[in-house]
Amino acid sequence: MLMTSLLLALGSAFAQESGQKPAEPAEKTAKEKAATPEKSTSKPELPFQIQLLESHIRYENNGDSRKEVHTIVKINNILGARQFARLTFDYNRAFQQVEIPMVRISHANGGTSELLPSAVVDAPNPAVEKFPAYQDVRVKSVRILGLEEGDTIEYRVTTTTTKHPLAPDFWLEHTFDRSGQVLEENYELDLPKSRKVQLQISPNLPKADSMPSGNADSDYVTYRWLINAKDSSSTKVENRENEPDIVLTTFSNWLQLSNRLRSCLKMVFPTAIWADAMRKVGASSEPVARRSLYDLVSTKIETVDLPLDLAACHLRFPTEVLSSGYGTPEDKANLLAVLLIQGEYEKVPWIPGLWLYAKSESAENSLPRPSILGGLLVSISVGKNRTYLDPSLEVAPYGVLPVQLRRKKILEIWGRGPIEGDPWSTTPRDLPFPSRQSVNVEASIGQDGTLKAKVKYTLRGDNELLLRVTFHQTPKERWKDVAGLLAISDGFRGQVTSVNVSDPMATKGPFTVEYEIVQAKFVDWSKKPVRIPALLPQIGLPDLPAKTAAGEAAHAIELGTPLDVDTQMTLRLPPGVKIEAPAGTSVQRDYATFSSKYSVAANTVTASRRVNFLLREIPGDRAMDYNAFVRAVQNDQAQMITLVGAVTPTDIAKPTRTAPK
Repeated sequence: MLMTSLLLALGSAFAQESGQKPAEPAEKTAKEKAATPEKSTSKPELPFQIQLLESHIRYENNGDSRKEVHTIVKINNILGARQFARLTFDYNRAFQQVEIPMVRISHANGGTSELLPSAVVDAPNPAVEKFPAYQDVRVKSVRILGLEEGDTIEYRVTTTTTKHPLAPDFWLEHTFDRSGQVLEENYELDLPKSRKVQLQISPNLPKADSMPSGNADSDYVTYRWLINAKDSSSTKVENRENEPDIVLTTFSNWLQLSNRLRSCLKMVFPTAIWADAMRKVGASSEPVARRSLYDLVSTKIETVDLPLDLAACHLRFPTEVLSSGYGTPEDKANLLAVLLIQGEYEKVPWIPGLWLYAKSESAENSLPRPSILGGLLVSISVGKNRTYLDPSLEVAPYGVLPVQLRRKKILEIWGRGPIEGDPWSTTPRDLPFPSRQSVNVEASIGQDGTLKAKVKYTLRGDNELLLRVTFHQTPKERWKDVAGLLAISDGFRGQVTSVNVSDPMATKGPFTVEYEIVQAKFVDWSKKPVRIPALLPQIGLPDLPAKTAAGEAAHAIELGTPLDVDTQMTLRLPPGVKIEAPAGTSVQRDYATFSSKYSVAANTVTASRRVNFLLREIPGDRAMDYNAFVRAVQNDQAQMITLVGAVTPTDIAKPTRTAPK
């Protein structure tokens, strides 16, 4: 997607579609280059080395399981010592138990020490400390003091799972280390003979080590893999969509899994919850606008950010979520669906639905398992039009999905009737409104060369959502830090003196950010002439695709989501400064347009640049034309404004000479 470098400045939490130009590393200074050692032909030392990793997992016919892990770790340096200063293990005590029967340290200078069971601490996951309803999500940890280089840690951990919400079904996936971090890995699976299990094993694994064994009297089939670092590093990796090395599941197909997940939902419709929701949204009559219900759940219910695998289908009743004022993303989606259904029957023509998005693009062609699914989305169907909602972000405008959830495969788990046929669908790639971004710069340069600028953003689209989330999650006292990143991305250097931001939760209109910045010695008036760029954000353009191999068709040029960017600058200069502005540019294509204007009036120069990308992609055979378009934009942005004849502070301080009487 085309846009300025806001995303690059604020990080990749909401990475854009292909076409977004990545940030380029700054060139090293001479001092940094001198301090950088020459490349070594030997591999850098790892902070730690896992000498042995043994795992033994047994599944029972009823879906219960027991996993035993034995690990031996060699600490190579102080960084490794810090990483293993605390061992932590997540679990859900609603259906799991974790035991740490042994932690032994063999010291490099001789002697061993063993931690007592009393050293194990069991506490709620830090993410749920303030939320009593989710404190079954726990962490068992062991603190190891005094680790030093050369020490060796050996520990055993056992995790027992009983009466999992999706039992008697079970599933598993595992990938062996290929980085050299693990010297030897032994992996063993015991599966009940009485269960029909779909098992997928990567062809990269040594076939001789993946043969099932077990005597005729045993109720289990055992699979063993013995992998060492030499074997794994020499194995040719041809990963299909990052598929794990081992996948097993007892789910027969995605439709069966969809209906099993449906059973986890708490779709209850008490009269009290509707009355409470009506009161909270301030509605005095029905029907209630679905946007009001979305805003209630999105902004008034605090999101407890728990991974779906830890929540493990343990959804709370919607009445509890609404009354407590907090919930996991899944609980919030479930609550929103219940409220939409309450307001739907016989009153308004929308049909709610619930979907789980897939983490993999090829999920529907993979073995069915919950671990490949992400969070819940709510859909509203009105006729043939369907809108998707994600209330977990708290600040997303109605109908807006973050870019990483658009064009995603989604699995239906609730609709008006039973789920039949193909349960898969795809989220839309477009936003519910056009994407646009305007930046207005009001600036002045004083006689001492100091630049003062007021920069205002008005945004709709992906950058809007990024900034809403960033400011919403950042304490107000640190908003200047965020504004400082924006200033740097726009080419400003200096001190941010003030920040003014519209309410991140007020999502009906565009989001605005305004900051003021002061930069001393921006220009040196003693230089004749002074040349400065237009004080406008640089517009980043998607790169050309990589060159194709001989005989291969040219790749399409990805432009991303259509976006209209308009930037305006007004710069005031001291009296007496002569200003020479560059000529404007205009380039018109069917896929994008660009125009710029520069003008001078008295001691003020104005500049504007606007680029509007109209298409998502263009054929690869138009690369030369697109390259010419990019060069025209870049050449315009490289133009300088020339300033001549400024009065310096020294000139101002000179006494005025008068003729003698």
